[in-house]
Amino acid sequence: MAAQQSERIVVLPGDRIDPSLVPSHPKKALRLGPGLRHIPPNELVPTVAGQLITDHRKNSIWVEYNGGRYQPTVGDLVIGTVHHSAVDYFYVMLSNYTSNAVLPQLAFEMATKKTRPNLNPGALVYARVCLANRHMDPELECVSPSTGKADGLGPLNGGMLFDISLGMARRLLMRKSVEEGKVVVLEELGAAGLAFETAVGRNGKIWVNSEKTKTVLAVGRAVKETDEGNLSVEQQKKLVRKLVKDMS
Repeated sequence: MAAQQSERIVVLPGDRIDPSLVPSHPKKALRLGPGLRHIPPNELVPTVAGQLITDHRKNSIWVEYNGGRYQPTVGDLVIGTVHHSAVDYFYVMLSNYTSNAVLPQLAFEMATKKTRPNLNPGALVYARVCLANRHMDPELECVSPSTGKADGLGPLNGGMLFDISLGMARRLLMRKSVEEGKVVVLEELGAAGLAFETAVGRNGKIWVNSEKTKTVLAVGRAVKETDEGNLSVEQQKKLVRKLVKDMS
């Protein structure tokens, strides 16, 4: 498991976090995830109610929660919907009732003023949050600043977008989503012979694409039922068997 604590620790907004719970590493800087605010010099305060999670390997700490609205954090992978564009920027919706994020039109692989993508309102993009603070709209990028490559980011063409909880999104984005996140539904669907591709946004979105519409709907339904029912690994396997049988 990513979480290294032996017991479940639930925090409320404004709670004091015992310093012994905060991971430390001799070489890595502490990474604060969603749900926490740093108050100088060294105090961490929860901004939401949820479970306190620490990952000592990555020297990171965050609050896992399903409710509330998405709060952009630098490094998050997100799926956004283009709202409108200006001369040099796309304005992208990450969630309802929050201000739009800014996506520079040149923040794509090999983009120039002549080759930059033409994204209409309603288009979907898979992007990374590169700037986030309370006083400015978040900024996105669809290219790695170190390599200049897209690394899987950019416009998402076709497919369907499904809403999932913020907690489910984080579980799916874990490096070992099966072992650490206890989510096997996508692997089981693939093993059953379904061909599809997905992109997961930390803002509570999953995009599913396939040549067959039936497959897209089945994958979306499987993920949403796993999320909403908080299904165990065995229950997920049972759900996949049922969905595959219904499709045949």
